[in-house]
Amino acid sequence: MAEKHIQGKIVAVCGKGGVGKTAFTTMLTRVLRDDPETGRLLVVDADPAMGLLYALGVDTSRSIGAVREKILETAEKGTAGEKAEVAEQLDYLILNALQEAEGFSYLAMGHMNAKGCFCSVNDLLHDSLAQLVNQFDTILIDGEAGIEQINRQVTDHVNTLLLVTDSSFRGQQTVKTIEKLVADGYVPACERMGVVLNRIPGDESSNKDLKKVFNLPVYGFIPFDSEVEQFDRRGESLMKLPEGNAALRAVRATIAAVNAS
Repeated sequence: MAEKHIQGKIVAVCGKGGVGKTAFTTMLTRVLRDDPETGRLLVVDADPAMGLLYALGVDTSRSIGAVREKILETAEKGTAGEKAEVAEQLDYLILNALQEAEGFSYLAMGHMNAKGCFCSVNDLLHDSLAQLVNQFDTILIDGEAGIEQINRQVTDHVNTLLLVTDSSFRGQQTVKTIEKLVADGYVPACERMGVVLNRIPGDESSNKDLKKVFNLPVYGFIPFDSEVEQFDRRGESLMKLPEGNAALRAVRATIAAVNAS
């Protein structure tokens, strides 16, 4: 049987901390989950802060980082038999880190660099993760401010890269930096790349000049939404936002624009 390669859609979301990336990713999860064409959905939290699980309402302490630490500890202190056993159990350990939620699966990468760079272990995890993501139709990745760790930890190909920023100068500069990294080939190849303007006060027409800052297409304009802020303050999952919420509607429009591009 031929080796099965990743098919379907791999969407990565990146941006500077503080621009509302996690909230946007959560609402995007809601939109994708509700779309029958998404198929089986895997949400990967590649940000070591693991803030996405709270916004999603997922309850888990398991992560790929913990699996990595177990491998490293066994490699350092274990007997030959224990090392062989861990190697044989690797696929099970990674599968055990997967958390099933309502309508999607969740996987936290966790802290991956606590003990430095162990290339052989990282490569082993990368290969096993590739086998796992092959089982899903759509993979949504919530990344850090940069996207280098996506290539290193999860996949070397991204179909769609969404760069989230607010109106701040630093947020805009982060977007431009990531754009250059992609153009120079330092991060995963991607078929589509565009900007999402998030938590913007006023309406889209009053902020049309903001779009001119970027060379990339602007796929979406997500307005500042007090209901989203209230959910966040209360620690309530954004997956429970009412269907008519303005920010959620804007995220749906953003995905429609991405699909039409």
